[in-house]
Amino acid sequence: MTINRRGFLRGTAAFGTAAAASAFLAACGSDDKSDSPSVSANDVDAALAAGGTLTVWAWEGTLKQVVTAFQAKYPKVTVNLVNAGTGDKQYTALQNAISAGSGVPDLAQIEYYALPQFALGKSLVDLSGFGAGSLDGTFTPGPWASVKSGGVTYGLPMDSGPMALFYNKDVFDKHGITVPTTWDEYVAAAKKLHAADPKAYITNDTGDAGFTTSMIWQAGGKPFQVDGTNVKINLADDGSTKFAGLWQQLITDKLIAPISSWSDAWYKGLGDGSIATLVIGAWMPANLESGVAAANGKWRVAPMPQWTAGGTATAENGGSSLAIPKLGKNNALAYAFMKYATTGEGAQLRTDNGAFPATTEQVNADAFKNKEFPYFGGQKVNEVLAQAAAGVVPGWSYLPFQVYANSVFNDTVGKAYVSSTTLTDGLKSWQDAATKYGKDQGFTVN
Repeated sequence: MTINRRGFLRGTAAFGTAAAASAFLAACGSDDKSDSPSVSANDVDAALAAGGTLTVWAWEGTLKQVVTAFQAKYPKVTVNLVNAGTGDKQYTALQNAISAGSGVPDLAQIEYYALPQFALGKSLVDLSGFGAGSLDGTFTPGPWASVKSGGVTYGLPMDSGPMALFYNKDVFDKHGITVPTTWDEYVAAAKKLHAADPKAYITNDTGDAGFTTSMIWQAGGKPFQVDGTNVKINLADDGSTKFAGLWQQLITDKLIAPISSWSDAWYKGLGDGSIATLVIGAWMPANLESGVAAANGKWRVAPMPQWTAGGTATAENGGSSLAIPKLGKNNALAYAFMKYATTGEGAQLRTDNGAFPATTEQVNADAFKNKEFPYFGGQKVNEVLAQAAAGVVPGWSYLPFQVYANSVFNDTVGKAYVSSTTLTDGLKSWQDAATKYGKDQGFTVN
């Protein structure tokens, strides 16, 4: 089948121009069925011995320490770490370089939700030729599943974002609120808090695609089913319906602060107690420590509330991989650095410097789980987060055009936060928009 190469990424900030989009999917209609490199695992050792220069596009801060250690261990290798922009900005630059056929980095940081889009465009190296299959069990289930597309591994996980409940203990204690263990208890806590202090809210939300899909994921939803270019979208499945019904209560009763995350007002609310909880990924502790100093000692972490009492289900929220663009100049050397950065010594370095690990060795280590966090009142936060990593519900898939779908989230589901539109209606509109877009680009969408 042939994908519409002119319009596949039109309208998404992540990949810029329609011309870039055309090149992005050019390979989808070609007869080249193989993504696997002609090199093997043995070539990786040879590449390290020969040395050379690598260009790595990434914004993640702990890679600086990894580069320093890697170059010390392999002095014949020079690694140029380039911040080409965060998220969408880097993806635009990367796709433009791929389209032009020049300036493509040897490695690129790509978030899990965006990886399928690059994989579908056959822009990334299939890592099976390097023996990536031998890494089964090295990574926690959520991230490991997220770097695969159509059963093929296109990246190695850098970090993980299993979700947990971050809450302001001082606020809860002041108003006699028990930490909720179920979503029904969470709604009850929201009502009790806001009644006690009309300026305080259980959380904030103005509509966020990543949060919504993560909540549906935890509820057991599987709204996106992908088999190559055959796609099924059902944002009225059981998980989606559970989320919409619960969250609609909070919206209707005005129990959620209408404040956008990462805004100045958000940081202020987290600091002064007017935003009392966050249901968010395991990468959040460092952000609270650096951005909300006023609440030092007040916050704690608990397991994510459950749909069924006594459950342990969680979902991923955020996280990134390292992937090798096909047009990079030294795939074998790139894999050597990628593996070093994401496993073993590199994974430990990144964990020691604040990244939440995607590796089972690091996340299960006693030293990691027993670390006490002064900001969280001395709590062993990683004990909770490690349990969350083990509870990620299996079987989740993103759309092969998830970047586009997320770009129209606020025009569909987002209306439920600012009008009489319900979340159920908003999810239906999102499904319709994504279905139309996929069909327009040549996907078979049901």
